[in-house]
Amino acid sequence: MLSRSQECGVPSALAESLNEELVPRVPLNPCELEIDLLCKGLRVTSPAQLEKDGRPVSRKRAGLGSGLELIIPGELKNIWVNVPIVESFALRSCYRLLGDWQGTFIVDQRQGFRYPVRVPPEPVWYRRLTSRGTRMDQVGALQGTYLGIYLSNACGLWHHVPRMNCKFCTTGLNVGVNEAAQKSIEDVVEVVRAAKKESGATFIHFNSGYQTHRDLDIAAPYVEAVKSRVGCLVGVQLMPTRDLWKYDRLIDLGVDHFSFCYEFQNPDYFAKFCPGKARLVGQEAFFRALEYTTDKLGKGTCSGEIIAGVEPLHDTLKAIDYITGVGAFPTVCVFRPTVGSDMERWPPPRYEDMVTVFRHVYEACRRNKIPIDLAPNIEVSLVVQPGDTLYLAPQDWSSYWYKHRLRMLKWMARPYFWWKRRPGKMRASDPL
Repeated sequence: MLSRSQECGVPSALAESLNEELVPRVPLNPCELEIDLLCKGLRVTSPAQLEKDGRPVSRKRAGLGSGLELIIPGELKNIWVNVPIVESFALRSCYRLLGDWQGTFIVDQRQGFRYPVRVPPEPVWYRRLTSRGTRMDQVGALQGTYLGIYLSNACGLWHHVPRMNCKFCTTGLNVGVNEAAQKSIEDVVEVVRAAKKESGATFIHFNSGYQTHRDLDIAAPYVEAVKSRVGCLVGVQLMPTRDLWKYDRLIDLGVDHFSFCYEFQNPDYFAKFCPGKARLVGQEAFFRALEYTTDKLGKGTCSGEIIAGVEPLHDTLKAIDYITGVGAFPTVCVFRPTVGSDMERWPPPRYEDMVTVFRHVYEACRRNKIPIDLAPNIEVSLVVQPGDTLYLAPQDWSSYWYKHRLRMLKWMARPYFWWKRRPGKMRASDPL
């Protein structure tokens, strides 16, 4: 009988790390399927047809968006996932994407389970030009249901001598090639307006690589323009600063959310795989900025972003406990060995380990009463969101009451989020 690794066509060099995985005896739930797809990828029969019918598979920024956008329907919620299809491990996946007159399915070839999925279409506005002649998808891209905009030149860590980029990242290979290197404020406003009106986007996420400690200053005019002229929830994901007053300024301009990509809890792994961040910024700067902004904006408004599948599992669980302990929510990326990165040949993580991680995400959020999935129409395809982990919750009274509390909070927060999405600057001290 073939082992699981042989069934999937995994080379013998990786077999030892995979042969303990169990073939599921029953179909996976939507979150379990999401996790397994991120670990194993997906084989696609007709990529050209998907390019025609769905969103383009484009390599942008750090490289996580180089997969296929899919929607997994579910009873608790529909899950958006950006599935690896171009990486070498995905070409050996047990999962295949097939379509027939009944629809589109993912088939697990180990035991024949079929999972219905939907392929979201490319937004019509992607191919339109701004008034300055820039194609709109060169300014921003939907990643799930939110609009991601990379603000400025490629991360400075790629241009440092010697190069000090993060080892899992491909930003320096993509920015300015697959999207505009510089975004004008007018272009950004036009694209945000199109995404809000035509795609129903409610959340705009500004991010950037290392900009020599000018990161927050660069973001400020974009935030002010979008909040005052369009009206959306706005998040900022930039290198942290020790000048904490700059966060107060951005909050006054209307920022609703801060996220901090410190990647690894283990300081040795942080230094090894994020040499520029370790040397020029420091891990403690990420912690202090996360704690400060969470204290300013309130529980569940900010996030710490980490990568699961590289550092020891207990360190990842420790990171989740730290993030939720300060009142933030954990944004956990399943490690993806992206094409062109220094870690391209690394194996993806094991499914069983990642299920352990995301069950811990659920338990940590519940234990610390972190409000999750309250904001309207924010589905992030690049990560397993804390809200997705509701599918992993144990069937007990504590989970029942947590879910009930979340439903009540979401209903009560509707007027608040409506107000926050109105055009016009809203300061932190303004009444709801």
